[in-house]
Amino acid sequence: MDKPVVKITIYRWAGDWGPFHIKIPCGECALTKDIVLDTLKNELDGIPIELKIKDWLSEWWQPLLKGGWHAPIVMVADKVISQGRALNRGLLTQAVIEAHSQQVPITGQHIFGKQSCPHCQRAKTYLQQANIEYSYHDVITNPRALYEMLSRVKPLIDPKQPVTVPQIWIDGDYIGGADELSVIVKQKVEPNTERGQCSMSVKQH
Repeated sequence: MDKPVVKITIYRWAGDWGPFHIKIPCGECALTKDIVLDTLKNELDGIPIELKIKDWLSEWWQPLLKGGWHAPIVMVADKVISQGRALNRGLLTQAVIEAHSQQVPITGQHIFGKQSCPHCQRAKTYLQQANIEYSYHDVITNPRALYEMLSRVKPLIDPKQPVTVPQIWIDGDYIGGADELSVIVKQKVEPNTERGQCSMSVKQH
């Protein structure tokens, strides 16, 4: 079975349509292509990508159906993420990671958190004391971790509910935060009314 790939398409200012031919080179199209290629080698390394570069004038109607009309146009998973200017690589990184997260389920144990979060440290301690191996992802220092966490958590919670840290998966299943993890590993949690709620905490009435 083939691995799912994230499709990226760049429409550059070039091509022919009937009697019309684009002869003027597009500097921002060249910049956009170079930004995409460099981002794939760095921030998006390891994610299967299918990249196509097309001449806008020769196929102008295809991006137009998705709202793209001004080259350079960049599409990720059939959605326009940028047009009319050199690409912001942060937009590309976010869009690709979101698309990849929708295609590939998470497996194993994962904690998404930040260094200054005491509940993140508590969650790490719980797993260490239970001798459970896990992967830790710092969402502040690693933009890829932040985008993956948001894309995986937001479909699971109320749209108005803010996303906090830690966000934890055990055996590929989303469990919530440190308090929920303590129940799974049977660690006692001292009551603390000042503790913030994670996205899946039971609301107190």
